[in-house]
Amino acid sequence: QVLLVESGGGLVQAGGSLRLSCAASETIFRFNAMAWYRQAPGKQRELVATITSGGSTDYVDSVKGRFTISRDNAKNTVYLQMNSLKPEDTAVYYCNLRPAVSRFWGQGTQVTVSS
Repeated sequence: QVLLVESGGGLVQAGGSLRLSCAASETIFRFNAMAWYRQAPGKQRELVATITSGGSTDYVDSVKGRFTISRDNAKNTVYLQMNSLKPEDTAVYYCNLRPAVSRFWGQGTQVTVSS
């Protein structure tokens, strides 16, 4: 049973933009804070952005002012708008609850930013 499905990644030049989407089952989405995480090659997975059920947001310092997390409760979907992308944003991006639940990790979506 797949509960979280990420999409929207791709290859983009530095300075470009991408919009990631994460479709969730209603069961886990509606009353939970959701988050985007990322894992770069050779590095640990890190929290990137969080959005509560009420819409409050928080970001890791490295993406503040460039990334925007949002959610559409009617569609059980969380988004990550990424602008002014940098090569160091290259990673596999995942969505999950906040705090994350291990059995909910999906395949992620690859984001590659070329210099």
